[in-house]
Amino acid sequence: MTSETRSGRSSWLLPRLAMAAIGGSILLTTGLGLLGPSAVVPALGGPAWHPPYSLALQPSAHLVVALAVAALLLGGLGLLGALLAIRDIPPASRISGPRGGSGGASADPGGAATPSAGHPGSAVTPDAGHQGDAGHQGGAGHQGDAGHQGGAGHQGGAGHQGGAGHPGGTGHQGSVGLPGGVGDLASGSGSTGGTPGGPGTRGTAGVWGRWRGLPSARVLVLVGCVAAGVLAFLPPSGSGDHLNYAAYGRMVVLGVDPYTHGAVDLSGDPVADAVEAPWREEPSVYGPVATAVQALASWVGGDSVRLTIFVLALFNAGAFIVTGLLIDRFTRDDPARRLRAALLWTANPLLLYQLVAGMHVDTLAIACMVAALLARGRPVGSGLLLGAGVAIKLNAGLVALGLAWELRRRPGRLALMAGAAVAVVVVGYAVVGADAVAPVTRTSKAVSHASFWKLVQGWLQEIVGVGSAYRGEIQIGSLLVLALVAWSLFRLASRAPGMGSPVPSIGAARGGSPSAGAGRGWAQSSAGVERGGAPSSAGAGRGGSPSSADAGRGGPTLSAGGGRGELPAEVVAAVLVCAYVFATPYVLPWYDGLAFAMLALVTASALDGFLVVHLLVLSLAYLPARVVGQPQDLEWLRTVVRAQVVPWLLLALTVGLVWWAWRAAGRVRRRPEPAAPPR
Repeated sequence: MTSETRSGRSSWLLPRLAMAAIGGSILLTTGLGLLGPSAVVPALGGPAWHPPYSLALQPSAHLVVALAVAALLLGGLGLLGALLAIRDIPPASRISGPRGGSGGASADPGGAATPSAGHPGSAVTPDAGHQGDAGHQGGAGHQGDAGHQGGAGHQGGAGHQGGAGHPGGTGHQGSVGLPGGVGDLASGSGSTGGTPGGPGTRGTAGVWGRWRGLPSARVLVLVGCVAAGVLAFLPPSGSGDHLNYAAYGRMVVLGVDPYTHGAVDLSGDPVADAVEAPWREEPSVYGPVATAVQALASWVGGDSVRLTIFVLALFNAGAFIVTGLLIDRFTRDDPARRLRAALLWTANPLLLYQLVAGMHVDTLAIACMVAALLARGRPVGSGLLLGAGVAIKLNAGLVALGLAWELRRRPGRLALMAGAAVAVVVVGYAVVGADAVAPVTRTSKAVSHASFWKLVQGWLQEIVGVGSAYRGEIQIGSLLVLALVAWSLFRLASRAPGMGSPVPSIGAARGGSPSAGAGRGWAQSSAGVERGGAPSSAGAGRGGSPSSADAGRGGPTLSAGGGRGELPAEVVAAVLVCAYVFATPYVLPWYDGLAFAMLALVTASALDGFLVVHLLVLSLAYLPARVVGQPQDLEWLRTVVRAQVVPWLLLALTVGLVWWAWRAAGRVRRRPEPAAPPR
């Protein structure tokens, strides 16, 4: 057996195993709800004919915890494997299958390839993010290597032309040697032939083989949407937060302020009595829009816990599905990015477990924030969505900082967007009253048991004394860590080849598509989409002038811009949200959902893997995330795994993230600006 045969079999095996693991995880998550009330599924009161439905088999605590562990491990490992499997697919390629198709260069009728990101007939045309991409158009009709983006794979030089002067020569695959593929470029997107693996590709057949081992993005989106819909008809699992949501809505319907009262204040009410310890005394920490949704569900459900929860589940599953469809819509022009986005969100088994099966209100806020980002060509509409997201959960406001950064040089549009957002938040809190702020302020100073800040709290109590919880000191320290993580990621994003995201805003040009030659650098841009749908050659590389900000209908397109600091809103938001979930003293597994949504809108890097591991570790820490009904022989899950093991893992993961980002940025050397193309 040759090494090529072994490599081919390996490239087929990994994606198939990954998808089997993801599918198994989703089935196990569905099974947990289907089994009915258990140690991970709270019982719901109300008529049995009311949804959600289950088999009510009363499984043992040990069985359901084992199933939950298996679901999480399979989901996390499968997701990591699938992301690894697609990393060598050229992000801008257009692999169309065994029947033939261009690998990124559009074939002319005569068979000669046209550089996908340049002007027909020019041998070397800088594209958005391409500093000296040597698009070779020789006698064999071959484009050198459309995967060479600004020479990001080369430390120093001004772009590499593989096989220059040799018809049908093989383009060179560059690499800056960064962990996880940051700055790494996959070749093969310059394939001219109708058959994968034709002359002049870096073994595109191998890439296609790996591609064929995974389902299409459309299939993944469909599977994720169907799974979310099914889970809405099953009892929520993983925590008892949904019982609090029902109780807060019930309070509103009965005329009780949920921001000053807890479920204990409605003793005897069937909905409030379902709330579990230790949350019975806690008032709502959610915004007025979230409370309005909870009140609507309670109005429909009445005194039936089951029906109230079902209405909330429909809102939650709908928000998850809408978010997935929005992300898919704005990554559909690039198969590799579309596939990755589907894995990170819609078909992400960990998110299906936490956000959908767990039915957390964070899903509603995430849907608003993703829609706001993609609708920013219409500042008022985007601002209304931003305000709604913040009025659901305050930490979602981090996304607004990304939009503010992008529009900082357009004060008029920024003022419109900010004004609309502030109006929604102010009106919402004016309706519910100032008492709604106090619970959020108090909770913001808490330290969760799985956070590595719990270790710091213990160290301070041992060294200084046990008379204080040192919450103020921990808050200051967390802000410093957040700044360090964010600065490290911003430093990498600003140096990585191509600053931006793969998706245009709603206001982008008609038919516009991301840059066809974009590589796998983390913050890749869909730079300069022009009216005709072809990428603009302006704004190529650092220092290049951006394309028209107002191209197309209704607003700006994303542009690589000129120089450092021209990061689009998606990248800024992704950095800030990821820094927040890694640094905050109070973190729960479902908080990572917002970070996954932001990462799905930018291009791939090792940060994907860091976040998957972060969510997997947190999910195992809060298993089960309930106090009621837990057998004593499983208490070690809380006292050992959650309190002792996981904080150290999260600390190591945070240190590793900073170290990776620092080294990755340090290896990306600045390239000289390319010479102007000959006229």
